[in-house]
Parts: sequence; structure tokens; C-alpha cells
Amino acid sequence: MSFWKKHRRNFETINNSRINLIIAIIFLLAGLVIFKLFYLQVLNYDLYYNLAADQHQIYNLLKPERGRIFAQSNEAGAANQLYPIATNKIFYILYAVPKDINISEADEISEQLYLSFDREKTEKEVDDLLQREDEARLKAQIDALGDLNDEANKAKYEAIVVQQKNLLNDRQFLEMRKVRREAEINSRKANIISGYLKKLKKSGDVYEPLEKKVDEAVLKAFYLAVSRQDEIIKAADLEIENAAVFIVNHGQKKELTVAGINFSEKSYRFYPEGSIGSNLMGFVGFAGDEEKGRYGLEEYFDQELAGREGSIKIERDAAGKAIIINDREYLKAENGVDLLLTVDRSIQYTACKKLNEAVLKHGADGGSIIIMEPKTGAILAMCSNPDYDGNEYQAVENIENFTNPAIFSQYEPGSIFKVITMAMALDRGKITPNTTYEDTGKIVIDKYTIENSDHQANGAQTMTQVLEKSLNTGAIFAMEKVGSDLFSDYVKNFGFGEKTGFESAGESKGDIKSLIKKPVGEIYAATASFGQGLAVTPLQMVAAFSAIANGGILMKPYVVKEIVKADGAKTVTQPKTIRRVISEKAATLLGGMMVDVVENGHGKRAAVKGYYVGGKTGTAQVPKKSGRGYEENDYIGSFGGFAPVDDPKFVMLVRIDHPRDVDWAESSAAPLFGEIAEYMLNYWQIPKDR
Repeated sequence: MSFWKKHRRNFETINNSRINLIIAIIFLLAGLVIFKLFYLQVLNYDLYYNLAADQHQIYNLLKPERGRIFAQSNEAGAANQLYPIATNKIFYILYAVPKDINISEADEISEQLYLSFDREKTEKEVDDLLQREDEARLKAQIDALGDLNDEANKAKYEAIVVQQKNLLNDRQFLEMRKVRREAEINSRKANIISGYLKKLKKSGDVYEPLEKKVDEAVLKAFYLAVSRQDEIIKAADLEIENAAVFIVNHGQKKELTVAGINFSEKSYRFYPEGSIGSNLMGFVGFAGDEEKGRYGLEEYFDQELAGREGSIKIERDAAGKAIIINDREYLKAENGVDLLLTVDRSIQYTACKKLNEAVLKHGADGGSIIIMEPKTGAILAMCSNPDYDGNEYQAVENIENFTNPAIFSQYEPGSIFKVITMAMALDRGKITPNTTYEDTGKIVIDKYTIENSDHQANGAQTMTQVLEKSLNTGAIFAMEKVGSDLFSDYVKNFGFGEKTGFESAGESKGDIKSLIKKPVGEIYAATASFGQGLAVTPLQMVAAFSAIANGGILMKPYVVKEIVKADGAKTVTQPKTIRRVISEKAATLLGGMMVDVVENGHGKRAAVKGYYVGGKTGTAQVPKKSGRGYEENDYIGSFGGFAPVDDPKFVMLVRIDHPRDVDWAESSAAPLFGEIAEYMLNYWQIPKDR
């Protein structure tokens, strides 16, 4: 009996253990299920929600259209007409599908790709290379001479120049050059075609990009040339419609295709004027993977021009088709604003063209022109050299070309600043145009000797003659009448040493730190009085001259006349007065003195027949990059002025950087001012006043 009891107890114990194990397993499995649900529904909710949404929803971003930028025209018969200078244009992306290309046709297609898209560029690159080689050879010969002021070396230099001219007309040399050119072109052509062939012969490949930004006419010509159908080649009225090339074949439209060569369309930023005003405009380029406005107005107004992206989200059924009647989320894209500039297209074109011609003529490193309306501060034209084509910004080798020297480049203004010094002294009543002083040709301040640029002692001179002859000693005389500290205050009131607030990326504030700390050292005020020892921008200089033309009132420069939203709402810029810097009387007297500079002084070549033009030349020395002092035989020539003097319609600042053939601004900047001023006065049909 005890035996069975004992074994029953053991059996019950075993059963209880099995039940406990089963219960434990059940609880464990339940715990795993609960943990899995928590993991899926809580910890990774976003992931699995989006995965499910991808299967059941369609979500797309809606891209806005970038706003346009317009210039205007005030030409007779076309007043207030708008011209797009930055807009959007459809171009084509050409690509290959190698798996569909007949290998036997790959060579012919590669040849035509080169002829259509690379030949012109390759030939230009080779011509530029040969020209650089000629220039380098000539420069090496000239550098080997040493000092060109030496009479013997001068004769050798002239002989080298004559030899170079004769060489460029020598038949044997030209034949050798032609052979060299053809060899270089053929070598580059072979490399380019080889690159195309590698792409076209990738067996099984479904996509190889060929050209990113193809114009409609170029695409049409390529398809024509690569096709061997006589009817297509003879067709005269080919068109691209709905992103497909069509021909007229027996009176019916027929799509023209080339097996394995396809294209798609894409909207690009487009600048119809090319390089005209490019430094002011900037361009749209890539910042990382995103397209953004870079430099100039494109960068400054990037957010407004870009607009706001929209989106659309709709449900789809099990077959993946959109359920149109279902609820959907839709956020409309908001197109960017349009900018209407104060720039006059005709004046801008003329100013930029003539600036580029002058820079080339004088062998200069560059230059700038700003034309401003004195009563409002509106910019009528702003050009710089070097410039670039915003449509081909990626071809620019020197990134410094993207900046706008008219607002960025600081320089010592030189004698043009004497006008500002005279303005102060006239305003304080310390001088009149006829006030005289004794010019001894030089003056000593703090053991420093300052001389006139002509190194002459001119005797008794009036303040008007100081401007006419550009006498450094006379400018110092006028400054001393005002006093160093008050001189410093006037410099700041004219806007130097601070940004103007102009609506563009990259503006500099200049440098007047030598005049900031009071009391101002007399030597610093003395050199500043004739434009040395301080740095300004062309924009600051033209704004200061505008204050004189505007009866002593300084206006804020601006270039955006209106901002127009996509719904038509407008924000109109109102001219902004900064402050009065000199009295109206002082401004009137100074205007008369500046007329005498153009009539009798160094500004004669800025004159326009039939009009009273006021202005002042400035030939500024260039500070050494390292150490104190100035570079020898290196100058920046500028001319600032306005016309007609009695009622100025414009103020213009012209700057020519490092001209090679002349030293003085009267031979570089002044004539350019005169040419553009004459054009503008005729353009506006301003009646002659003399």
C-alpha cells in the first residue's frame, strides 16, 4: 500500500511540473507577442506606417516656378516696357540607352555628338591656348629686357613688338600654326569621341547621360544630322512639340527618333542678356544637392524668388491606381516673386559694352560703372569687368569673377575724393570757390613731406583751381580749415565706412579706421583729404557724388523697384533719404566748381557738347600687398560726375583698374564717362543748355 502511495505522489509531482512548464511557455510566448506588438506599433511606428503608406498612398512634392527678374526701358516709343533679364526656360537632357543602340551605328552617333555639342567649344579652347602661348612668349621676351625706362631696352622692346606683328603676318608661321591647331583639335576630338563610345557600347546599360542642357534648336539639328532619311533632311519646318521631335513627311507629322538616344525636358534658369550685368544678377547654381541663388540679386532674394514647395497625397487601390474620389491632401505650390528693377536695359547694355571695350583698349585688369538717379537713389546701370555668362557659370575658372566689384572691391579713391573735402569746407563756410592759398608744391606734416602729383609749385591758387589742377596741397588746405575731427565726421556722414544696405549679396563697408579714433591724427586727415589712406567702394563713391547732385541730400541706393507676388500683390520701393550732408548752397557752389574741372581741368575728355557737365578725375596709387607704400606704375583711374549740372538726371562713377597704356584717369576713365553721358543725354532727349 505504501508503495502505491509513494508512486502516486511522485506522479502528481511530475504532472504539476509539466503544467508549470506549459504555463511558463504560454506566458513566455504571450510576452514575446506583446513585446513584438510594442516594437512594431510603438518603437517603430513611423517606419512601418511609412512603409504601409508607400503601398497605399501617392505622395509628391510640387515644385514652384522661380520668380523672374525684369529690367525696364525708357526709350522713346518703348517707355516702361519690361524685359526679362533672368527667367526660366525649358532645355533638354540628352541621354543614351545603350542596350537599344545598334553597335554598328555607335561610331556614327559618337561623331555626330562631337560635331553637335563639342566641336565649337573645342576649337575655341584650342584658339585660346595658342593665343596664351603667343602672349607668354612675348611676355618672356619683354621680361628678359629688364628696366624698360632704359633707352636701349626701350628700343629693344619696340623691336620685339614689331617682330611680333610681322610674325603674325608671316605665311610660314601661319601655316605652322594651322598645322599645330589642327593636330591639337584632332587629339582632343579623338578623346571626346572615345568617351562617347565607351558610354554607347555599355552592353545592357539602360541610362548614360550625354548632354545636360541642350537648346531646342541644337537638339533639332542633332536629330536631323544623325538621321539618314532624305525626307527628314529636306524638311524645312521641323519643330519640337510636346518633348518630341517631329518632321513633316508627305504632309503628315511623324515622330523622329534615333534608336537608343532619348531626351527629357527640364526647366533651367536662363539669362537672355548673357553676360550683361551678370555681376549684379548672380546666378542659380548648386549648393550641395540643392539649387540656390548664388551671388548678387539671385542670392540676396533667393528665398523670395524660389517660392514655396507644395505637395499632394492621395490613396491608391490594391492595383496601385490612384483613388480619385477618395480624400486627398493638397498643398498648392507658391511660385516665387518677380523683381522689377530700376535698371534701364538700354543704358545697362550700352554702359557694359563700352566698359568692356575700354578695359580691352587699355589692357586693364577690369573696371566698374555705376549710374544712379540722384533724386531717388535708383540704380540705372551697374556693370563690372571681368564678367561672366550666368548661363555657363560652371565654365568660369576664377571664382573671384562672380563677385560684384562695384559694391565689393575696396580701393583708395585718389583725387576724386577732393570733391568731398571741398564739400565740407564749403558747407562750413570756411572757403568759397575763389578762396586762395599759396601753393608751394609740397607741405610737411609730422615729418612727412606731401607733394602735388605734378611736383610743381603753382603759386596763388583758388579752390576751383585746386580741383582743376588736382592739387594735393590745396585739398590739405581745405581740410585744415575744417579741422581733422570735423573732417572725420563729414566722411562718416557721407556714408563712407559703412554698408549702404544695397539689395545684393557681398557688399563691403570700406575702411576709414584711420579717421575713427579722436583726436584724428593730422597726417591721416591730410592724406585722406586727397583720397589716400582710406578705402571706399564704387557704390559709396557714387552715392556721395549723388548727394552733391541732389542739393546736399544723401539717398539710399536701391535697385529693386517692385516686388510682385504670384497673386499680383505688389510691394513698391519708396526712395529713402538718409540725411542731409551739406547745405544746398554748398552743393550748388561745388557743382559749379566741378563744371570748371571739365571745362578747364583734367576732366576735359568727359565733356559733352551742348551740356554743362560736372565731374572730377581720380588717379589712385595702389597700395603694396606686403609692407608700406605704393606699387610703382600701377594705378586705378576713376571719374565721378553728373549732368546737366543745373538739374542732374544722372550721376555716374567710372573706374578702370590697372590700365597698361596710360597712367592718368583723364585718359582712361574720363573719356569713357563722356561717351556714356553723351549717349544718355541723347537717349533721354534732354534739351541742350548751351
